Amino acid sequence: MSIINTKIKPFKNTAFKAGQFIDLTEKDVEGKWSVFFFYPADFTFVCPTELGDVADHYDEFQKLGVDIYSVSTDTHFTHKAWHGSSETIGKINYAMIGDPTGALTRNFDIMREAQGLADRGTFIVDPEGIIQSVEITAEGIGRDASDLLRKVKAAQYVASHPGEVCPAKWKEGEATLSPSLDLVGKI
Repeated sequence: MSIINTKIKPFKNTAFKAGQFIDLTEKDVEGKWSVFFFYPADFTFVCPTELGDVADHYDEFQKLGVDIYSVSTDTHFTHKAWHGSSETIGKINYAMIGDPTGALTRNFDIMREAQGLADRGTFIVDPEGIIQSVEITAEGIGRDASDLLRKVKAAQYVASHPGEVCPAKWKEGEATLSPSLDLVGKI
């Protein structure tokens, strides 16, 4: 069953952010755009390249009013240790959520039960807590923060322009489409 257009489920987790441990719930993400960025594990190989890429684009996400939440089944203590020991991870300013019970990972339906690890999943959540975009890749396939930014901009555009849709490869400022009977067979 797809979780697109469904409301995120209640959660309560502890995260490491800006040198502090903070508690987060679904209430903390209401009223703003959010990206939940799940990855298998700290101290691995593809994961730090992805988290570092998101960190490099974090200011751009913030300008769009988007909060980033990276999530793995590691603890918030492990996130702190990784943040303090890796130059790449040390530049992260967004919340790194610990999910050692796997409850949050299961809420987004991406737990690899046999390993107790999250799949590589990205979820764009609107201010009402509704999942607008899902991307899940195999463990060896890293994601691209610049494409994630493009998808966030498209989701925000569609949300603020009812009746319009963003075509393939759409970038901010480019033409959109207004689906109608007149367009059928003309694209």
